[in-house]
Amino acid sequence: MAQDITIDPSILVNDMVAANPATAPVFTRAGIDTCCGGGLPIAEAARRHGLDLDALVSELAKAASAPV
Repeated sequence: MAQDITIDPSILVNDMVAANPATAPVFTRAGIDTCCGGGLPIAEAARRHGLDLDALVSELAKAASAPV
């Protein structure tokens, strides 16, 4: 069974992807560029893209906890 992962919205996008590469496609689907936007905290990237932070964090947690 997959472990629940808690995502801290203050972590930088690039740090999240480095710690868990499975989250990269979530950022891509959301339109968050992990190159140019990767230096932003997840919360700020979501705000700038007009995204629902809770939904994004939930999707990231799901991707991060999926079995590989």
